[in-house]
Amino acid sequence: MRSALIAGAVRSPIGRRGGVLTGAHAAQLLGAVIGRVLADTGIPADAVDQLLAGCVTQVGDQASNVGRIAWLTAGLPETVPGTTLDAQCGSSHQAVNLGAALIGSGAAEVIVACGVELMTRHPLGSNVAPGPGEPMGTVYRTRHEVTTQGEAAERIADRWGIDRAACDAFAVRSQSLAAQGWRHERFADEVMVIDEPGDEPGSRVRADRDEGLRASTLESLATLRPVFRPDGAHTAASSSQISDGAAAVVLISQEAADRFGLGCTAAITEQCTVGVDPALKLTGPIPATRQILKRTALRMGAFDLFEVNEAFASVVLAWQRELAADPERVNVNGGAIALGHPVGATGARLCGTAFHALHARGGGRALVTMCCGGGLGTASVIEMRA
Repeated sequence: MRSALIAGAVRSPIGRRGGVLTGAHAAQLLGAVIGRVLADTGIPADAVDQLLAGCVTQVGDQASNVGRIAWLTAGLPETVPGTTLDAQCGSSHQAVNLGAALIGSGAAEVIVACGVELMTRHPLGSNVAPGPGEPMGTVYRTRHEVTTQGEAAERIADRWGIDRAACDAFAVRSQSLAAQGWRHERFADEVMVIDEPGDEPGSRVRADRDEGLRASTLESLATLRPVFRPDGAHTAASSSQISDGAAAVVLISQEAADRFGLGCTAAITEQCTVGVDPALKLTGPIPATRQILKRTALRMGAFDLFEVNEAFASVVLAWQRELAADPERVNVNGGAIALGHPVGATGARLCGTAFHALHARGGGRALVTMCCGGGLGTASVIEMRA
């Protein structure tokens, strides 16, 4: 199959819980990001074949196919269809991968892959509590243990021998690299300024910077209590942040890129999705990476950058140990521990971050991978093209 090219990628600043994006409407926020990425690429909106959007908690202003509503909210052509996907944390990464597959198969020429999540207003699980039903019924529970995300992270720490000190050190690293990234303007092409009407009449939402960054030292983190077990390895500082945000990636075929006169871009050359133990649930990046290596015959040293979602410190640390990854190439501008993790948007955010980081370096190859609730793992290979 032919490769899908990345024509452009844009995201909103990521707001912390209760922060600057609290008053945003999900469809309007996502619509603003979609409109910006299309404007940046110069691709006409009516040339888009499909929009694929990721969103986990599809309730309230995130319900009723928020991707389609976002497109229309942005004033874009009603003839372009939109579909909203739920693959938990990997929702918008699946949107990117499925969009690339549509282009690769010849079924589409231009795809907008995107995602949104306003976790302040819609906490995880609010689409099923207080009812009318339980997603994991009696039969499921007889076959699989139901665990929380935090307990899964602690079990990973147990299995790979990752202690509190290692998790704290990883959290400090993430915060430091994210701060350096903002200080050196490495997010300038990736993050747009949000200045939109809010959800309440007469209100306005303004954001120009990620809110999750905070000064962190090993000494300050040592004072925090574990959040999942009394003697656990993780604190709030070594866990991804509850966040608000949106991100979008434009995918295009080579033929369409030539037609629109697009210059240097990147290609998604390989992808996969895997299933893992739903109780341990967060180990997906390990087999996903191994599957990528097997399919491509590449070695880990062939990748210049890795974007591995920092759902919890133990997830990335276990992945690094299993794959013998060079930590200096992992999340070089920080990750979800510092930047935030608006779950439905994070996959597209990771792909966009990798795209812009490769572009800034003048070329190279990146692997994007993430764990997903329910025991899934996603991965993509992104390579710069002249």
